[in-house]
Amino acid sequence: MSTVWIPQVLRASVGGAKTIDVPGTTVGALISALVAQHPTLHSQLLTDEGELNRFVNVYVNGQDVRYLGGLETAVEDRDEVRLLPAMAGGAA
Repeated sequence: MSTVWIPQVLRASVGGAKTIDVPGTTVGALISALVAQHPTLHSQLLTDEGELNRFVNVYVNGQDVRYLGGLETAVEDRDEVRLLPAMAGGAA
């Protein structure tokens, strides 16, 4: 299983957990398993078409999956996966 790190902004959707061990051999499989356990995450992580939401960054062992294989990026047991919602803002 890989460890998925949950950012503070999403922890309410996972019962307050900071990390969750999730089975899967790709980022997409991990996210599917995570969403199956915590359905409220679906709209926050994925589009209606099942693609990664453009406002969510996913890193495997510190590497952005958008520059790897996206949802098809391979993961192995003990890999660290971090979900990071994109933040916007600034002075108007």
